[in-house]
Amino acid sequence: MTTTPETSTHLAIEMRGVLVGSMRDLSTIVVEDVNWSVKPGEWWVVSGLQGSGKSDFLMLTGGMMAPASGTYCFLGQEMPIFEDHRLADRLKLGFVFENGQLFNHLTIAENISLPLRYHRNLSDSETDAEVQKLLELTELAPFAASTPGAMARNWQRRAGLARALALRPEVLLLDNPLAGLDLRHRAWWTNLLEQLSRGHEWLSGRPLTLVITTNDLRLWRGGKRQCALLKDKRFVILGGWAEVEAASDELVREMRAVAPES
Repeated sequence: MTTTPETSTHLAIEMRGVLVGSMRDLSTIVVEDVNWSVKPGEWWVVSGLQGSGKSDFLMLTGGMMAPASGTYCFLGQEMPIFEDHRLADRLKLGFVFENGQLFNHLTIAENISLPLRYHRNLSDSETDAEVQKLLELTELAPFAASTPGAMARNWQRRAGLARALALRPEVLLLDNPLAGLDLRHRAWWTNLLEQLSRGHEWLSGRPLTLVITTNDLRLWRGGKRQCALLKDKRFVILGGWAEVEAASDELVREMRAVAPES
């Protein structure tokens, strides 16, 4: 008998009047007056030039710092969530760092297993089985016993993704996941993210809410994704790709332009 995956009745993300500070200096405001709602199952692409505050914005969305002002609720819970008794809610959110943020003294398999060992009451054999599935999902099985320093950054980033998926989150945040990747690796990422967005078997068919950052909208053209722009400390909601194509903003035009063929 097939069961329908549970879905939340709350907005996945809701920000009202949020001011985003810099991770390096919380008194420095990088984004002002963010008013943004994300429904469960939506896929958002937040674009902006280097230095526009994309990473700081995503860190706040990930609950790693509090808004300088305003309110932010994640699945109906006010963020950030630091209290131990609310940990189960916090673990519904996964984060993929641009550089992977792996522990260099651990193997790739050990890095991926960390969330399971800390937050799930599994036996060693059950943990190993889950890790093996994630290694196969991300095509990292040949590198399971390698340490991050022995691998190229594109593979390290996949390990960061596998670790973020280990607890089967409801929302996944990805900081510039396609930056510096070649054509084949970009295709792999976009294909897997599409599957996760629609409902991958790893999540029992439940669509995953996705928020990614990018400095190149061309890499995310088309599809049912919603787009936003960080510019001059403002968070501007653009809408779907049709609205992006119709936008008159000069920066949007630059970021959506198709690169000339070589």
